[in-house]
Amino acid sequence: MKFIETRGNDGVSPESVTFSEAILKPMSSFGGIYSPESLPDLGMAFLEKHLASDYKTMARDVLDAFEIDIEPSVIDEALNLYDRFDDCSPESCNPAPLVKVKDDLFVSELYHGPTRAFKDMALQPFGVVLSALAKQRNENYLIMAATSGDTGPAALETFKNRENVRVVCLYPEGGTSDVQRLQMVTEDAENLKVIGIRGVFDDAQTALKSLLGSEAFNAKLKEKHIYLSAANSVNFGRIIFQLIYHIHSYLELVRQNEISLGDKVYLDVPSGNFGNALGGYYALKMGLPVEKILIASNRNNILTHLIREGAYDLRDSSVVTTTSPAMDILKSSNIERILFDLFGAQRTKELMQQLDTEKHYQLGESELARLQTIFKADYCTDEEGKRYIQQTFEDGYLMDPHTATCFKVYETGRDKPLKTIAYSTAEWTKFSPTIANALTGETGASDLDALKAIAAKANIDIPEQINALFSKPITQDVVVDKDRIEDEIIAFLA
Repeated sequence: MKFIETRGNDGVSPESVTFSEAILKPMSSFGGIYSPESLPDLGMAFLEKHLASDYKTMARDVLDAFEIDIEPSVIDEALNLYDRFDDCSPESCNPAPLVKVKDDLFVSELYHGPTRAFKDMALQPFGVVLSALAKQRNENYLIMAATSGDTGPAALETFKNRENVRVVCLYPEGGTSDVQRLQMVTEDAENLKVIGIRGVFDDAQTALKSLLGSEAFNAKLKEKHIYLSAANSVNFGRIIFQLIYHIHSYLELVRQNEISLGDKVYLDVPSGNFGNALGGYYALKMGLPVEKILIASNRNNILTHLIREGAYDLRDSSVVTTTSPAMDILKSSNIERILFDLFGAQRTKELMQQLDTEKHYQLGESELARLQTIFKADYCTDEEGKRYIQQTFEDGYLMDPHTATCFKVYETGRDKPLKTIAYSTAEWTKFSPTIANALTGETGASDLDALKAIAAKANIDIPEQINALFSKPITQDVVVDKDRIEDEIIAFLA
């Protein structure tokens, strides 16, 4: 399968690339990214074939359908990392359990990996694939990651101590939970560098994209015989592993006798950078029976405006700090792939360049109608989210603030009484002060005190990998202004 450029070709870059080329060098002409030239048609036969399959077997078959140019032994090594997730083994592995919360609402728990967040589902195998490619080519890579809280820990975890790879992770100082920050700043592998920036996630992501596309920065790296890539979801190597768990969640509903094969469902996705939702969109296009994809936002509800009104408008917008900080994002990278798939490269280039230069664009009436055949959106305030956390806990289920946003669009966005799969992107441990406040009214508690309070109230243990963070030494203490990021990276590489 070939991958093509979302904003068209500049006459210099190749018109299409292989999967390995797309993940090693994810930025394309005119500041665009790569998308698949076509998608495999899986259909009912594929779903029926994998009704009795475990996660890894089904995932391997999805990757085979994409005809990616990765050695089978590397794919096996990558997928075998799921054996390290909770309750997984080489004999039986379900890294993403599906839990019934209401009669027609089920939560796909994507946080059972090493960093307790959904990014492990994609980044654990992705790290193996990318580092194996670098080693095969005898090339050295700098992997850039910008994080609103979950990508950073997951990227650092998967790449630490791997050969031919160094990682720089940018995070907004004060813009993550304490646990997320500790997961990053206590990493001590020599090939990792964590940089806090004075700003918000959009600043970190803009800096990442700027450096990826900078001829001067790439020339400096070339002098050191280093190539540049990214761990963010601008990289399709992330997306290909994310679309798999949407198929898995549907099959789990069938296995639990909640639906019959072929019945349509709603996918209910908390969205910041839109990679998770994009995975659901691709799964739908590949034949998964989906009625609609429900997009849940917090008060940074730029996606709600886009899907309801067709307007992407940043002119009078600034990031609002919320209790679901991984979604405190205004510039969602993967909307570009949706625009490209629906409207083509030329229109995507027009819209994205207008967003870059004028900070807004407006879809036409027919374009909006087409978008709305696939997506519906709503947003959840902090107070609403805390009420959902409290109510759901009283019903026997403990969830984090990002998962809570899904409950709002579950209530407002469905036109039909169909079963709904909500995606839980983080374990409760990552945002314990918010959850403690929702459950007990307690305010101002430290993360550790909040963790202990919730564990006692719910009669559960704090996972050891979270508990251990509070006694680890801080090894990454750099915080800089945005204009100092490049200098810090060059110093690290020296």
